[in-house]
Amino acid sequence: MERVPMTTYGHARLSAELKHLLHTVRPAIIAAIDEARSHGDLSENAEYHAAKEQQGFNEARIAQLESVLSRAELIDPLKLKGDKAVLGATVTFVDTATDKEQTYALVGPEEGNLEEGRLSTSSPLGRALLGKTEGDEAVVQAPGGKRTYEVLKIEFKEIK
Repeated sequence: MERVPMTTYGHARLSAELKHLLHTVRPAIIAAIDEARSHGDLSENAEYHAAKEQQGFNEARIAQLESVLSRAELIDPLKLKGDKAVLGATVTFVDTATDKEQTYALVGPEEGNLEEGRLSTSSPLGRALLGKTEGDEAVVQAPGGKRTYEVLKIEFKEIK
């Protein structure tokens, strides 16, 4: 089975989500299905069908999380050192065309969330930044054309 690279922080977040789905969401869905069943004819019971659909989505997410977590290859950013951008590093870079500075933690594919400052290493920008050092340029083919980013700083710290 293919290992899934993941930071220790991402593993903790996904484990908490799995626990929530198993111990809070699943029982709530089961209760909703039981309630809908008590209303009689299931063939025309919209509440029942909606609850069963929700159950399907929840069970699929549970299966996905269990699979990913069982194959996780954990990386602790606080134990990393060096001057290269690797999974677990926090990279500050600037868009050379706009001078807009950005900082993202490089994380595994299951952890990416730009709004929370986590950039997946499987994204085009994440892939381009891997292996770069301070002062290096990363070129990314974007829908609007090539974008060039200059790496300003690489740190190894806690990822939020």
